[in-house]
Amino acid sequence: MNRIGVVLALVGFLLVVPSAASACGYDRCPDTNLSDGSASVGYSGVGVTGLVAQQPSDAVDYIWRLRHLCVLSDEREGACSSMDFRQCPQQPGRVIQYLVVQQRPVVRADGTAVVEVVPGLAPGTPVGTWEDVRQGCIDITPLNPPPSGDEVFSYFQRLPLPTLTTQHQPPGNGLAGLPVIFYTDSPTTQTFTVDIRGFTVVIQATAEQFTWHTGDPSGQIVTTHPGQPYPNQTIEHDYRSGTYTAHLTVTWSATFTVNGSAPADVPGTTTTDGPPVTFDVLQARSVLTNPYD
Repeated sequence: MNRIGVVLALVGFLLVVPSAASACGYDRCPDTNLSDGSASVGYSGVGVTGLVAQQPSDAVDYIWRLRHLCVLSDEREGACSSMDFRQCPQQPGRVIQYLVVQQRPVVRADGTAVVEVVPGLAPGTPVGTWEDVRQGCIDITPLNPPPSGDEVFSYFQRLPLPTLTTQHQPPGNGLAGLPVIFYTDSPTTQTFTVDIRGFTVVIQATAEQFTWHTGDPSGQIVTTHPGQPYPNQTIEHDYRSGTYTAHLTVTWSATFTVNGSAPADVPGTTTTDGPPVTFDVLQARSVLTNPYD
């Protein structure tokens, strides 16, 4: 056969092994972690380069899988050694690992195989043993691609972002005719490190919008800053006399990095609601007094 093609499937993913990153010298390539190191493959020809359409079942002579050196050493010798961990040259946005390609014969549709088989076995049944074909650095990005922005966003929405506390002045009761000052002194940035399918993802969250729910019919005050206390106040609200409950909703945006990559924007925002704060606004009344009394 002169056509070369490989289709690897592991946990529902498609793995393409391109020729450009198919192998490197044994002294340059340590291993990293692949969950179980096994993948079945439809294959025709020799070598493990390029991708063509999956072959029909009657053309498949072997199933294929990828294994880590450490996994194989543990199975064969009961332990790993430092030689099982080899460094592969990396490319931005790619996942390249040092792996062993193995093959195992299967029963063809006509009941034959490349090795002698027991009559009556169903087509596709593995026979014989796994054999090493070669080892080297293999691009497995399509099998386990770096987290996308949408995937990071799904994690971002579930992070325990801080709930910002509403501060107001004057503390305690306010006075009708004297504006109530709002601000928050809670942290407005937060950094999280999460593991997404083996990738280290650092999410830098930033409060980008503040919605102050004033608790009266006038509604809300929306700002892009957290406010400041007196005498540098920037957020004020006038109240009639009464009792009010206010709280702060914060809209968070974020950037993220994957294994130390350049930062990228998380494609979406999320919100948190801070604890409510209740206060009275009193009506001051003038009273004439005799300054000589």
